[in-house]
Amino acid sequence: MIPLNRRHPSTLETLSIDGLPEHAVPAFEAAFQTVCPSVGYFKDDPTDTWRLEAVRETGVGDDELMPALVLAAALSGIEPPELMREPVEAEGWLARTVQAFPEQEIGARVLIRPTHLPNPVTYGRTVLLLDAGIAFGSGEHGSTRGCLIGFEGMAHRRPRRILDIGTGSGILAMAAAKRLRRRVLATDIEPWSVRITAENAKLNGLRNQIRARLADGWRSPAVHAGRYDLVFANILARPLCAMARDLADHLAPGGTAILAGLLGTQVRMVLAAHRRAGLVLERRIDQGAWSALVLRRRG
Repeated sequence: MIPLNRRHPSTLETLSIDGLPEHAVPAFEAAFQTVCPSVGYFKDDPTDTWRLEAVRETGVGDDELMPALVLAAALSGIEPPELMREPVEAEGWLARTVQAFPEQEIGARVLIRPTHLPNPVTYGRTVLLLDAGIAFGSGEHGSTRGCLIGFEGMAHRRPRRILDIGTGSGILAMAAAKRLRRRVLATDIEPWSVRITAENAKLNGLRNQIRARLADGWRSPAVHAGRYDLVFANILARPLCAMARDLADHLAPGGTAILAGLLGTQVRMVLAAHRRAGLVLERRIDQGAWSALVLRRRG
């Protein structure tokens, strides 16, 4: 994913796919996110299918996007759908992005504030500043909201060692670092995400508290070191299932994991994999079509 340059607007295009079944949405959203800084999804109630839209600089990342879409179709068990393209004026898109990115209160404790708005002192909430020009990971997605609400309910435990797998823009890592005043290891498989997380941490005065690192799940010495009291994993249902045993092995006794990136229809599958690994469900948070699970390892 390449963040759009707000100072030097370039030619943009909208990519869209129509008619996706619900179970295929996460895989195709992840495919778009490999090269697109803005991804949205919309349900068509009469047909019970979904439409995905994404914005990117024209032609950027085609060599990555097309194989990602083929893989998404294979993982979803459907034929590769038609990809539609439409040009967009960069200046107009950025203006609409700013207008469509208002301040957001999430749960009782978190406030997402875009940088184009004033930033007064706000009491009683953890304020996270984000640039509207970086549209992904802005807190609007149901998965991110579910994670933040789940974290709000267990932050009183004061976890010490914290890991955020698939950090995206770093929202979850920053919320934990600010609220708990702890250092957080934030990892992602994508270099752009690691870079953006580091930039957002600096913007929020958390440069020394957020360690943004490139890592593929648990396959990194930096991640493998020791056990964690709190793990965020906002990724996709199938990778969550595949990593269930590693997660359980790296949770400290009494530790908590907050999982997201799964649709409500995928909860049973993800929960079963983690129960087999010895974790217990504490809470389920539903945000629209998306769900988050708060799991705990017995002490």
